[in-house]
Amino acid sequence: MHHVSHSWVSPPDLVFLSLLLLIIASQVFWIVRIWRWKQKLLQNKALKRWLDVIGAVVYALLFIHGFFGVRRTPSPTRLTLAAVLLEGPFLWWIFGSLFGFIFYLLIKACGLFLHAGLWLARRLRSRKPAVARLEPAPAEGLNGTGNPESVHLERRWFLERAATVFEAAPFVMGAYGVFIGRLNLKVTHQRIAFPHLPRSFEGFRILQLSDLHIGPFMTAREIRRVVDISNRLQPELVALTGDYVTWDASTQYAVVDALSGLRAPYGVFGCLGNHEIYTHTQDSITRLFTARGIRILRQQQATISCRQDFINLIGVDFQTRLGFGRHGRGYVRDYLEGVDRLMMPGWVNILLSHNPNTFDRAAELGIDLSLAGHTHGGQVALEFVSVDISPARLITPYVRGWFQKDGKQLYVNRGIGTIAFPIRFDSPPEITVYHLTRQA
Repeated sequence: MHHVSHSWVSPPDLVFLSLLLLIIASQVFWIVRIWRWKQKLLQNKALKRWLDVIGAVVYALLFIHGFFGVRRTPSPTRLTLAAVLLEGPFLWWIFGSLFGFIFYLLIKACGLFLHAGLWLARRLRSRKPAVARLEPAPAEGLNGTGNPESVHLERRWFLERAATVFEAAPFVMGAYGVFIGRLNLKVTHQRIAFPHLPRSFEGFRILQLSDLHIGPFMTAREIRRVVDISNRLQPELVALTGDYVTWDASTQYAVVDALSGLRAPYGVFGCLGNHEIYTHTQDSITRLFTARGIRILRQQQATISCRQDFINLIGVDFQTRLGFGRHGRGYVRDYLEGVDRLMMPGWVNILLSHNPNTFDRAAELGIDLSLAGHTHGGQVALEFVSVDISPARLITPYVRGWFQKDGKQLYVNRGIGTIAFPIRFDSPPEITVYHLTRQA
């Protein structure tokens, strides 16, 4: 008897396939759109042919390099000519064309709903019994022009122009994000109050860096600049919260070397992120950091002592309960299992956990402060319009900044580097300095 096995598409594969189909559709849409614009604006046939040839060659070069070169190994840790001329423009184009196409679909959907509503309203009006008019009927149309067709054309012209603006907006956002947003480093000072903080730790400063993602668009040189700024802020302790690399394991040497310049009298500590799982560098990067005097806490705790007073620092590897990621590693049934044994009752307990989704469990356990990253603050967000417009909200309610629950606290750092697109919009890279105090 033969057993038939059913193979189901996993959620990550389904998301990838959907995204791939959306990207293909967006390319067809923009190729047709640009070709129509060219036909409308240009009259010279020879010029049109040359533009067709040049456009096809540039497009082919960008996509060939994009699909076969962007995820190459080894990945450079400096800004190369290929990154400037090919990789950056390719990623900018994919970002702009994809989101421009999505905006187009949203506008079309809104237009269909609007037309459907108007049609339904006309149908309902037409079914009402006729009433004799005692006054002359008002002129139809806008401003009493009496020409409904003119009003329709004006409305259509306005909607087409508005759609063009919305379709082009992602390209402008992408350009800003590449040249300004991803390098516009911000230092955030966050006051953290613990009523039971030992007096010796009053004013104690902890500096957090997260999500370095070393690569051609977050180079070793740029990370050293971040390290110099961090050292000038004179923290007592530095906390690193994961994702030092992206896809290439060989970049771990450069990022550890760059971060080894961090200085703090009470030490530099860290935890690991999901990209250390993806690149299988959890053990090796831990050894590299240890050799440079940086201690990575992996389901471990460290006692920070000051004048016979103490605080307890705990670190865990990346943990997730979502069906997302590579190799099935990092998944846990319960967040922070076993962390209760690392806590010190009566002391201030601080947790380093790359994934902010561990905060709910941390608050239940009584951990006073959780420091996380992972989300990049949404990386490309429109939270100035609405806090809900952020891609990171698909994976966590804790996107960025300070949160409180049952008297316990979480801060989600926006990180330094980028993932997928070298673009940041409404989510600048961040160094966070925490000022500990007893005052509520």
